[in-house]
Amino acid sequence: MLPALATHDWDGRYLDGDTPWDTGEPDPHLVALTEDATIGPCRVLEVGCGTGTNALWLSARGFEVTGVDLSSRAIDQALRKAQGCEGGERVSLQVADFLHGELPPGAFDLVFDRGVFHVFDEAADRLRFAERVATVLEPGGRWLSLAGSTEGPAREHGPPRRSARDLVMAVEPHLELVDLRSVAFAARLPSPARAWLMLARRREVAAQPSTKR
Repeated sequence: MLPALATHDWDGRYLDGDTPWDTGEPDPHLVALTEDATIGPCRVLEVGCGTGTNALWLSARGFEVTGVDLSSRAIDQALRKAQGCEGGERVSLQVADFLHGELPPGAFDLVFDRGVFHVFDEAADRLRFAERVATVLEPGGRWLSLAGSTEGPAREHGPPRRSARDLVMAVEPHLELVDLRSVAFAARLPSPARAWLMLARRREVAAQPSTKR
């Protein structure tokens, strides 16, 4: 069975305008982390870059950005936005499958995804995604992810819900968890949706087994 990411009709959603995640503004959590210097100019891979809003915002601030997305319609829009955009020359925008495409190992200092990791329903697929992130990061490189959470009231809209346990079980074998906090997901939704903001680092020392006494 193909992972959920590949089986969605992403081109169709961009064609229909069914893209509540595409606010046209850089993600406020990403903005805050750059403004407080938690994240500084570096080589960035944005997975699921969509129409390029975050990638172009980063490039205008000195980041060297590669953006990949499964949707050719999204990338077409991103390429049009990049024309004449400040820092657009520092952005590479590509139609690519992050899990199966050709990306050089250790090529990035930061991987950023906003609402991609949470698309996978199966634990094995989330584990595979985290392993892939670790592969493309240089030693000590970081992963910033925004994923819909199980916090907040019941809702019939918005991002998929993932528990903190879902995230940690996928991340811990390959990356060190640096920060995990509950935030709001900025999107065009009927009511707010909670999310996890996760920062992880590629491991230099393997995770040790839990202590048994």
